[in-house]
Amino acid sequence: MSVDAIIEIEDLTFFRGDRKIFDHFSLKIPRNKITAIMGPSGTGKTTLLKLIAGQLKPDGGRILVNGEDVQKLSRTALYQMRQSLGMLFQSGALLTDLNVYDNVAFPLREHTDLSEALIRPLVLMKLQAVGLRGAQQLKPSELSGGMARRVALARAMVLDPEMIFYDEPFVGQDPITMGVLVSLIKKMSDSLQNLTSVVVSHDVDEVLSIADFVCVMSQGKVVAEGEKAALQASDSPFVKQFLKGLPDGPVPYHYPAKPYLEDVIEGAVS
Repeated sequence: MSVDAIIEIEDLTFFRGDRKIFDHFSLKIPRNKITAIMGPSGTGKTTLLKLIAGQLKPDGGRILVNGEDVQKLSRTALYQMRQSLGMLFQSGALLTDLNVYDNVAFPLREHTDLSEALIRPLVLMKLQAVGLRGAQQLKPSELSGGMARRVALARAMVLDPEMIFYDEPFVGQDPITMGVLVSLIKKMSDSLQNLTSVVVSHDVDEVLSIADFVCVMSQGKVVAEGEKAALQASDSPFVKQFLKGLPDGPVPYHYPAKPYLEDVIEGAVS
């Protein structure tokens, strides 16, 4: 079955120093769906988002967004592409000197010629959507972690982007806040018919509850992809270990190292 892909990653290879992060990695992200990219910590999930956005350059392969090769775009075209992409950063990344209203208004002021009279209803609309219109005059330092994440979400969608990337949106959140964020992501996807959402996370239950398409990655490759029901029924030892949180399996507990006794003896001799 063919996929109407908004993002196509073809044979991607990427190194950090001598460490290979992606090893001929290929993936198609479907348009107007919620795609979950999952895997253990340190597998390059956030790095993948940066490669798609053109913040990093691959060592091999290519990444197409709406059919355009990201690495071949001019600077102007790359900036235009990024304006169609909202990003919810793992840290929230709110501007600490600005209040909630001005944080959400910032992209509109930077990237449009709209008057303040037109900016105001757009900002209030987005804050209303995340339940924080009443907090518009607060500074980031006055917000809880969950509130800050919701303000960052309002800012990410204020330009009505074609795509929104969520980088570990549930990290450090209490169960209630996590439930609110899960609900917001799902509601936005349902109400904005032309929105493509990419959720990078290792929070299995929360992500699987809303994802239309799931990619599980490890050691620089896609180890499984498809609808969540297919992954939950997978016989792959890695997929079983990851989805069920099993301590033993293909993902090792120990970081690669020389044999323990050899390491101890060398230290004693030196």
